[in-house]
Amino acid sequence: MEQRYYQPDIETMPVEKIKELQSERLVKQVKHVYDNVEYYRRKMDEKGVKPEDIRGIEDLHKLPFLCKDDLRDAYPYGLLAKPLSECVRIQSTSGTTGRRVVAFYTQHDIDLWDECCARAIVAAGGSNEDVVHVCYGYGLFTGGPGLNGGSHKVGSLTLPMSSGNTERQVQFMTDLGSTILCCTPSYAAFLGEAVAQMGVRDQIKLKAGIFGAEAWTEEMRQQIQESLGIKAYDIYGLTEISGPGVSFECCEQNGMHINEDHFIAEIINPETGEVLPEGEKGELVFTSITKEAFPLLRYRTRDLCVLTREKCSCGRTHIRMKKPMGRSDDMMIIRGVNVFPSQIETVLLNKGMSVNYQIMVDRVNNTDTLDINVEVTPEQAADSGFDREAKTKEIEAGLRSMLGIGAKVHLTDVGTIVRSEGKAVRVIDKRKLY
Repeated sequence: MEQRYYQPDIETMPVEKIKELQSERLVKQVKHVYDNVEYYRRKMDEKGVKPEDIRGIEDLHKLPFLCKDDLRDAYPYGLLAKPLSECVRIQSTSGTTGRRVVAFYTQHDIDLWDECCARAIVAAGGSNEDVVHVCYGYGLFTGGPGLNGGSHKVGSLTLPMSSGNTERQVQFMTDLGSTILCCTPSYAAFLGEAVAQMGVRDQIKLKAGIFGAEAWTEEMRQQIQESLGIKAYDIYGLTEISGPGVSFECCEQNGMHINEDHFIAEIINPETGEVLPEGEKGELVFTSITKEAFPLLRYRTRDLCVLTREKCSCGRTHIRMKKPMGRSDDMMIIRGVNVFPSQIETVLLNKGMSVNYQIMVDRVNNTDTLDINVEVTPEQAADSGFDREAKTKEIEAGLRSMLGIGAKVHLTDVGTIVRSEGKAVRVIDKRKLY
């Protein structure tokens, strides 16, 4: 199979050259941030670090971390490293608690971001012959603008659909021959349901999907691939660093290549901040080395994953991050046990259930309760011999084996759990009310 790249010289650069480039850009970036961002200069001074102490990537660990609280404290302009007159756009997080995170972009920042997304589209088999159907949200959310810009760079026909109005999505998909779908995985699953219900499965021409912005399991990938007849690729990013395109999957679908010419990745112990060696699980930390307006150094993502430099058959040499295993701040402690939503999803899908589910956590008489509402599949609903009670017990046993604690499972009818057109709301923790 012939491999294709958007920027082959960069994407297949020898690792030694990548590290040289990273060191060169890091030294310049630290000086840029220290000279232009008072907030970060103060953090460096408090740690006793000067720009001249950073001579390459081997000195990265000397720099202080940034976290989301820093971004909220510095809102709106406290981390801006360029004059506003040189900034052409903002994007913002979709968070609803506290102050929103606002990121700034120069035109150069946007050009580089578009190139990162273009690499992802080409890695998924995209070219100027494709029709890229973007139903990530537009506006302040980075999903739509990021893939839109990447599609333009590739030269694909771009459908800027945004999210929602599923009937129109499917109509354009069939009428205009969309070949690459870009959206959240939960919305892709919903579109798969809609296509089946509308009876147009044989009319769609989709070959690939680029899905991100929320956690999803391998089991969910298989369901989406089967329902839409596509190859489903993961893409990763966050507003604070640029947006989607920080990393992306290739044809191997075995980890996302990080665009190391723009971002340096580290894995740390989330408790101590200690940098961990390659292959160990920990919290992902990113440093932007080309961003002009809003360059973050050692930003703690709270995503838990593993980095690997194992050789990839696609020929790309940039380090890969495995699919995040959850977030350190999404972890629920239930009856003293650490529980991640991804663990629950894995059990549900392995037991043949729908991708539509919701996790309900509460506290009754000072004891945590864990309830899982999950829809039956249309096939199960149509099967007169389907034993709901037996399936419920089977899932509860699987959850107890996975989590180490009991959960109450409730099988619900098809369509009873609200569908998401953006990020799916998987967890409702009512304990916050007490």
